[in-house]
Amino acid sequence: MIFAVAAAIAAGAGLIGWLGTGVLIPLLRRRAVLDRPNERSLHDTPTPRGGGIAVTAAIILAWLALSGLGLLPWPARPMLFGTLLLAGVSWVDDLRGLPAVVRLALQLVAIGLVLRAGLPAGLVFQGWLPPALDGIATALLWLWFINLFNFMDGIDGLAGSETAAISAGLLLFSAVGIGLDPGLAPLSAAIAAAAVGFLVWNWAPARIFLGDVGSVPLGYLLGFLLLAQAARGHWEIALILPLYFLADATITLLRRLLRGERVWEAHRSHFYQRAVQHGLGHAVVVQRVIAANVVLIGCGWAAENGWPILGLIAAGITVAVLLGWMATAPARS
Repeated sequence: MIFAVAAAIAAGAGLIGWLGTGVLIPLLRRRAVLDRPNERSLHDTPTPRGGGIAVTAAIILAWLALSGLGLLPWPARPMLFGTLLLAGVSWVDDLRGLPAVVRLALQLVAIGLVLRAGLPAGLVFQGWLPPALDGIATALLWLWFINLFNFMDGIDGLAGSETAAISAGLLLFSAVGIGLDPGLAPLSAAIAAAAVGFLVWNWAPARIFLGDVGSVPLGYLLGFLLLAQAARGHWEIALILPLYFLADATITLLRRLLRGERVWEAHRSHFYQRAVQHGLGHAVVVQRVIAANVVLIGCGWAAENGWPILGLIAAGITVAVLLGWMATAPARS
């Protein structure tokens, strides 16, 4: 019975993600809420942004339903309030723009709400840091994940497929093996379904983009779920599942810092952006990322179920090969 209810909630999240996004496309176009091509963008035509409204709504409703049924191990209020805060702020940013300092301050407020509630339970850095420093480092890591997820939402289908992949990995981990978690599994399934529903409209050529109203809350929610696993001692899965996004965004940030660039400004120097600039299509690049993410899911599961060194090494090689391909792949004729 519980399985059927959880499956229905996940299916509902997928339906809302699909139908809701489809409804938003003409509404956003009529109101001219559009991403217009410029020297730093990788699309050719003005495209509505704000599809994240439907995705975020689908996940919030699924979270509320699962919480109401007592199927989640975490209280809903702090996470949902933080998600709504970031969605609202990000929507304003989509419409008229906000200073970076305002966005970062409110992201820290949303993070602080959850950490003050004692979530995630446990030390994320496995006792390598004193508890107070562990909390500070956790907040900073979560803040970086929120923003890197936003930075990586730059081509058709990429952020949506990454959301689906991380959620699918958490679903496998929580349903099969040592990480059994009857709360995490249905929530992961709902997030994956909502992302797939959105991808119907966002696959290349995209008819709508997430916008910050989608990418920022998704980074916040997924960041929490990964940190919660690390706090439970499952740091390998928390590191491996998002490893491509972590590597691309972090390496790019460090390279820009070394060049003395203004890292808060928009740019086109991520590995995936360089691959598209080489002439590769959005779909080609995202398909390679999906393939790598499938391998990473297997690596994460293996690392947590008896083969930690092998899983970590294989994950590192997988991401290194993907980044190398993005940096050097010749254009297709």
